[in-house]
Amino acid sequence: MHEIDAATVAKREEFYTRIKPHNMAPLWEVMKGMLPPEPTSKAQAHRWRYDDIRPLILESGSLLTAEEAERRVLILENPAFPAQSRATSTLYAGIQIIMPGEVAPAHRHTPSALRFMLEGSGAYTTVGGERTRMAFGDFVITPVWAWHDHGNDGSDPAAWLDGLDVPMIAFFEAVFREDSNDTEQELLRPEGDSLARFGSGMLPIGGTSPYGQTTPIFNYPYERSREALYRASRGEEIDAHIGTTLRYSNPLDGGWTMPTMSAWLSHFPKGMETAKIRSTDHIVMCIAEGTGSITIGAKTFDFGPKDVIVVPGWSWRSFKANEDVVVFCFSDRVAQEKLGYFREDRTRV
Repeated sequence: MHEIDAATVAKREEFYTRIKPHNMAPLWEVMKGMLPPEPTSKAQAHRWRYDDIRPLILESGSLLTAEEAERRVLILENPAFPAQSRATSTLYAGIQIIMPGEVAPAHRHTPSALRFMLEGSGAYTTVGGERTRMAFGDFVITPVWAWHDHGNDGSDPAAWLDGLDVPMIAFFEAVFREDSNDTEQELLRPEGDSLARFGSGMLPIGGTSPYGQTTPIFNYPYERSREALYRASRGEEIDAHIGTTLRYSNPLDGGWTMPTMSAWLSHFPKGMETAKIRSTDHIVMCIAEGTGSITIGAKTFDFGPKDVIVVPGWSWRSFKANEDVVVFCFSDRVAQEKLGYFREDRTRV
């Protein structure tokens, strides 16, 4: 590259100064930053150890009621984004707690939401007039603009991992919300109706989802999902990079369950050490079962049940399972696939 003399540099700087009041800037000065050779996520790899944060979650239950808080949640903030309510560049995550006898009032919003149940046996959620009980490991969905409320008529606190696409919707400046006049919705359908209609390998003739691009099933029970995962792990050779992985699907089209967030379960048998893999999506993981370690870039984290881990996009990752491990994951993969730029890279085995 040829040397640029001082006079030319000065002339260019003077030009840049003159165009600034016109709200213009030279692309050639920033193009390499705008279009790098590969993506670099601003998010940091991080782990929240559930045993450490659980006492704080329970303490929050004594500070204010669910009605006062509307949603009593401790946000999992990525260290790279303090006070921004982001677990990754595109995803929100938090731990919500409902104490016995409480109800989190009904509302609805444009961001999609998902829940992965962590503890408690008395919790329920109502979506669009149908109630479902939530047991450990259940994957529960709140579709775009669907009325939903939560409650706990059990004797123990109930807690779950929340995931939302708020940062994505905020980028489009399209976040709306509405509160209901009723604390709890009127129940319009019997419990289990959606799962019976759409989740039993059969579909209503001419059936459609009342939630647009979101699956008509809003609770995928862990008991079913886990059994399918373990059976699948015995049915074919285990993938060296992702173990045995099954994704949650929309029964109407076979696609992902939600328009902006993908979700799946992975199983790594005891003693397995996976080969490295990276992908452009930003991933939030929750350890459903087992202990082991995950290496993300240059960082290695030990993990145990219910720990939450963030994997920034395009970061090499690999697992080591000390015992059988089951991992729940959600990411922005489906949005990236729809936009046509999702990529995955695997090391050779």
